[in-house]
Amino acid sequence: MTTTTGATAPSVVSGTTDLTKSSTSSSSLGSTTGATLAGNFQTFLTLLTTQLQNQNPLDPLDTNQFTQQLVQFAGVEQQLKTNDSLSQLVTLQQTTQATQALGFVGKTALVDGTTASMTNSSATWHLNVPSDATVDITVANASGQTVFTGKYTAGAGADVPFTWSGMGNDGTQWPDGKYTISATGKDVANNNVGIAAQVQGTVSSVDLTQSPPLLTIDGASYTLSQVKSIIATASN
Repeated sequence: MTTTTGATAPSVVSGTTDLTKSSTSSSSLGSTTGATLAGNFQTFLTLLTTQLQNQNPLDPLDTNQFTQQLVQFAGVEQQLKTNDSLSQLVTLQQTTQATQALGFVGKTALVDGTTASMTNSSATWHLNVPSDATVDITVANASGQTVFTGKYTAGAGADVPFTWSGMGNDGTQWPDGKYTISATGKDVANNNVGIAAQVQGTVSSVDLTQSPPLLTIDGASYTLSQVKSIIATASN
């Protein structure tokens, strides 16, 4: 269709008597995090030894309770190791995304959007028309002023191009710049048809400091998931 007009780790020690309180022990416990617990068995052994040294000989620590503490510690350690593995997988995924994003630089991409750039008196949108419909199109400039309206018959399709030459309804040739399209439709039974618009543009740069990386297309930023397709360009 073309127109030329327009987590905190649980406690792992307990006992029948209080642990000896010292500034060194207190400081160590206060600064130990879950990650340190998982990576430093010596810390756990120190806590366990202190607990055994300070228990009541007439009422020693129950064997079942002692075993539960060991199991509890092992469970916390395993969970933290799992989290570390997941973090590594996330890092690998981010690296893969960055590599993929760099491959888009210089290519023409199709993304969801309603604002296109008119260059050399030509602006193109790609419409998703679910069923055969009569489509009403409105084009507005960057100030929101309506510069063109038109009614067209369009067949069903996921990629129905609409090209506007920049010519307004009153014969005014509008300058190159940003223009926004609005499209509504009605099918043969006069029911409303939802029409989505997409725009195309050249990927000029990639911002790898963001996660996921952002592609710059016609001055706007898009994620990789927003890219619908890559349009092949004619070779010389």
